[in-house]
Amino acid sequence: MAKGGRPKSISGRSTFTLVLTMLLMLSIVLLMLLALGIVSLPVNSRAPDEISNGGVYSEHSGGKKLQETYSNGMDEPKQWAEVLSWEPRAILYHNFLNKEECEYLINLAKPHMAKSTVVDSATGKSKDSRFVHRWKSNDSRVRTSSGMFLNRGQDKTIRSIEKRIADFTFIPAEHGEGLQVLHYEVGQKYEPHFDYFLDEFNTKNGGQRIATVLMYLSDVEKGGETVFPASKVNSSSVPWWDELSECAKAGISVRPRMGDALLFWSMRPDAELDPSSLHAGCPVIQGDKWSATKWIHVGEYKV
Repeated sequence: MAKGGRPKSISGRSTFTLVLTMLLMLSIVLLMLLALGIVSLPVNSRAPDEISNGGVYSEHSGGKKLQETYSNGMDEPKQWAEVLSWEPRAILYHNFLNKEECEYLINLAKPHMAKSTVVDSATGKSKDSRFVHRWKSNDSRVRTSSGMFLNRGQDKTIRSIEKRIADFTFIPAEHGEGLQVLHYEVGQKYEPHFDYFLDEFNTKNGGQRIATVLMYLSDVEKGGETVFPASKVNSSSVPWWDELSECAKAGISVRPRMGDALLFWSMRPDAELDPSSLHAGCPVIQGDKWSATKWIHVGEYKV
């Protein structure tokens, strides 16, 4: 019996050693991939237990409760993603950027700011935004902010942010345009518009715009919300309704908060354009609004 049991013991130890070796090798490979930035660890898909109402209640209501509640005991507040709407598809990533990154983008862009323009559908070039549009009866500017474009991948910080955007959207960084940093002063706004194109000229490079990531670089005391007036959400039921500007009450809206990033899709999963992605930047009532926008195309965008 003793002789018959000995080979079994050796075999058991050999199997254990083989499994342990494979696990160690797998761990080393994973650590190498993480170090090289080829893979990244996922963020929490929802907030801690304090979230209620299906994850709708959040700090973009204007309160400070979540900043205190979700702090992880370190300098950086906790990151988590929140589904805001399915029509349009919109997700808010809390604390996507840290304070230093927000200030870096503002300081990088500030010396080069110029009056914002819109894209000419006939030529693809920028043009003044003054025109008679279907939402107003008078001649006015659809866009009154100032802004400037940063080159895609122009430095280490921007490359890090663009990689994070790629991880968030599951779309390669090469599909994105350069970041556009925008500044809105009191009274400045962006009228309702689509980010997708209705002409062939502007889709030659990279195809149609499929998604937008809007990063808020500063808090805004009052106003400046991003609103989706064609959204299919009963926005009047949110607990922070009375804190919104009148503009923001036109649909589901997001209040600017430093570090948050709003992802919304201009195309539906069936590749059809989504008219519910109509959105606007509400007038700033009090304070300053800084933001950075990344437009993402279906295919590689040549720069």
